[in-house]
Amino acid sequence: MTGSKTPAVLDDALSPLALKRVGIDTYRENVAYLHRDCDLYRAEGFQALSKVEVRANGQRILASLNVVDDPAIVDCQQLGLSEDAFASLAVEEGRAVSVFQAEPPASIPALHRKISGERLTREDFRAIVQDIAELRYSKIELTAFVVACDLGEMDREEIYYLSDAMCRVGRRLDWHEHPVVDKHCIGGIPGNRTSMLVVPIVAAYGLLCPKTSSRAITSPAGTADTMEVLANVDLPFDELETLVRTHRGCLAWGGTSQLSPADDVLISVERPLSIDSPGQMVASILSKKVAAGSSHLLLDIPVGPHAKVRSMPEARRLRKLFEFVAARMGLTLDVVVTDGSQPIGRGIGPVLEARDVMQVLTNHPEAPMDLRQKSLRLAGRMLEFDPDVRGGDGFGIARDILDSGRALERMQAIIEAQGGKPFDPDSPPLAPHGFEVVAPDDGVVIGIDNLKLARIARLAGAPKAAGAGVDMAVRIGDEVKAGQRLYTVYAAFRNELALAHQSSERDSGFTLGHRDQLTRLNVEM
Repeated sequence: MTGSKTPAVLDDALSPLALKRVGIDTYRENVAYLHRDCDLYRAEGFQALSKVEVRANGQRILASLNVVDDPAIVDCQQLGLSEDAFASLAVEEGRAVSVFQAEPPASIPALHRKISGERLTREDFRAIVQDIAELRYSKIELTAFVVACDLGEMDREEIYYLSDAMCRVGRRLDWHEHPVVDKHCIGGIPGNRTSMLVVPIVAAYGLLCPKTSSRAITSPAGTADTMEVLANVDLPFDELETLVRTHRGCLAWGGTSQLSPADDVLISVERPLSIDSPGQMVASILSKKVAAGSSHLLLDIPVGPHAKVRSMPEARRLRKLFEFVAARMGLTLDVVVTDGSQPIGRGIGPVLEARDVMQVLTNHPEAPMDLRQKSLRLAGRMLEFDPDVRGGDGFGIARDILDSGRALERMQAIIEAQGGKPFDPDSPPLAPHGFEVVAPDDGVVIGIDNLKLARIARLAGAPKAAGAGVDMAVRIGDEVKAGQRLYTVYAAFRNELALAHQSSERDSGFTLGHRDQLTRLNVEM
């Protein structure tokens, strides 16, 4: 619950405490701190990790209570708030605040039924999502919900109920035009920054594309992390709306615009658990797109031995699930199944991926061709959402927009409108420490483990350290000699460099063999 109004008279109902800002980042969780010897704590019988309601100056928030013994954090006359909680309450430090025991979330019985494996109704999901968005759930309760939905394998009606509930809680954009297009990839492929090329191409053509992206959950970079190298992605709702109307597109993080806010709370639990179940994935993606006002969505499902989706039958099942929920939500969906057998582009990590994107936009001679070609195919499919574009003509139109420089011009305008940051793709600001991983023998690259390379990049510090990551030198099908560089790892700190080095020595993520061992993945386009 963000700071909301409550009758000011209630603030004086109990003896107030002095508000103290405690500089602890609790990552999208409001946390309050009381001293164990505080008279209020003892009188009210609060328990650690219970929910409390904090009121001050007509504002109120819910927070999880932590009990401390060190008066350097808070003394007996103070209430401490974490960074998230302090920002939500929006009251200056030192102000008198009152603390109350919070009522338990009304949806807890529904949560218990889901933990028991029961099927929930539309009303159950709406109640749960509303409580999640208002931060009424503790991290423990959130974790229970996420795990129960993951292990319980929600049926497709339940997934629709969850998607619809998440979309209805929070703001919803209406652009008053048709079509409004968007593109999303389910993830799992390092370096797959096609959105940062598709958006300027489609926007330069004239279609409206309000691209709100997520930050990394289990990957070394999300689109928002990579775009943040070039510009500000934390855009307020009104600024986002103005930017899109002016430039026909944006590349922003969805968390600050209050579009499907429950999703961002759930992601804060899914990230450390590395949970990305199909049902929650569908609900997360589609709720955000519908809330952003999209009428048409292009969905990229990569398939490969080390992707989220490992086989074509699995991809078809996921495609049908997306299509069912999208149809129920009134969203026109085009699903593209693509080759996810190896990373896209050369860079893995925010700065390296931004370099690849800008090289493609500037038609740089060293631009990664796989990133260029995949982006053009996806942009072409999106352009065919326009009824004036015949099927099959989109690719050529997209290529002309990119080659002519119109996509670069539009991207530069979007970057400037989002408070652009200096960036030179020929001299990107890479992390200072690095090492090379080389081929142990002569051979042909017959396999690249996406998950392994992503893990090495994360151990090196990506995405938190934007300049950290993995810079690839070869791809599947390339012949290499013993001692030839396979990739370079960059890290901001020596301890992270050592962790990444140890991991790469155990397994480089590259498999060498003979050319007759190469297999080609057949995918639908």
